[in-house]
Amino acid sequence: MSEGDGTAVRATGASLMEVRDLAVHFPVTKGAFLKREVGRVRAVDGVSFSIRRGEVLGLVGESGCGKTTLARSILKLVEPTAGSILIDGEDIWAQDKAANLAYRRRVQAVFQDPFSSLNPRMSVGDTVAEPFHIHHADMSRDAIDARVRELLGLCGLPARMASRYPHEMSGGQRQRVGIARALALEADLIVCDEAVSALDVSIQAQVINLLEDLRRELDLTYLFIGHDLGVIRHLCDRVAVMYLGRVAELASAEDLFEDPLHPYTDALLSAIPVPDPVAEAAREHVVLGGEIPSPLSPPTGCVFHPRCPRAVSRCTNVVPSLREERPAHLAACLRIDEPDKTSSRSVQAVPVDASAPLPSSDEPTRGDQHR
Repeated sequence: MSEGDGTAVRATGASLMEVRDLAVHFPVTKGAFLKREVGRVRAVDGVSFSIRRGEVLGLVGESGCGKTTLARSILKLVEPTAGSILIDGEDIWAQDKAANLAYRRRVQAVFQDPFSSLNPRMSVGDTVAEPFHIHHADMSRDAIDARVRELLGLCGLPARMASRYPHEMSGGQRQRVGIARALALEADLIVCDEAVSALDVSIQAQVINLLEDLRRELDLTYLFIGHDLGVIRHLCDRVAVMYLGRVAELASAEDLFEDPLHPYTDALLSAIPVPDPVAEAAREHVVLGGEIPSPLSPPTGCVFHPRCPRAVSRCTNVVPSLREERPAHLAACLRIDEPDKTSSRSVQAVPVDASAPLPSSDEPTRGDQHR
């Protein structure tokens, strides 16, 4: 597949899903009766990547960067403004009714809040059985009950839990029910949207281990959205970093955490605490100044330039493409190839005054002067 500006990524497995130049914009209207559009929220703005069979692709970024909107579009809950999403080469938004029903079986979700995602009036058994009633109406009740018990066992829950209701279970148990429901139809892709962030740390570890075990046992593919970079590094094969609706960097988890190319990724990684107090005190952190710009009025050029310690004048009017800077390591930054590029981890980023001219490529930024 081609990602970003068309550079081929050296995939190790066949592509299951491809997202091509996806954009999801929400109109902002004014007026009580004769509503007129006064702007657009660019929640997702030209995102491209692939998901390979059997892998875990992590999706990270600050709140409001478009991760969940992207996931909702993949789940066919939000129609894109532009671009396409293909599964096995077929555009999911151009499917007929029968193909759409088949797609619903192939792509399932595990949501952030396990209590809100379950119907409090339905027992655990009825919740896990519901997909069979919808998609396999010809299955007998005994066959469905047997399958429900099997799924609960796969997710570490005893069969007796089938008679319980969500309020009678712990958060970790409820999330296991959500995972069992997602597995019911033998989905090819499971979208995990902050699936462990609402759980206690010890329970998080148990659910993460369960997801890993299920992946190996059932040959699953995950799109894993999260904030906890420790979890992302442990679980994911590749990681895509999003900022303000766009992908800033995409690489294997090992490459991205060991040697990030984009200054925004560098800032995210510098925020990960080190368990050694002495080493933590000696570290130099990248502290980004300013606030995330509004997706209603994103900056021109590189959307990261108002907060970037390496921004120069051309960053304000040139949109960097996501291109392969190293084998299978993509980044969207204009200054990666420049000889004066050093890690931004030694720089304390400061907000850039939008009214003041930025330095040209040949002039050092404030961060470069610290070096």
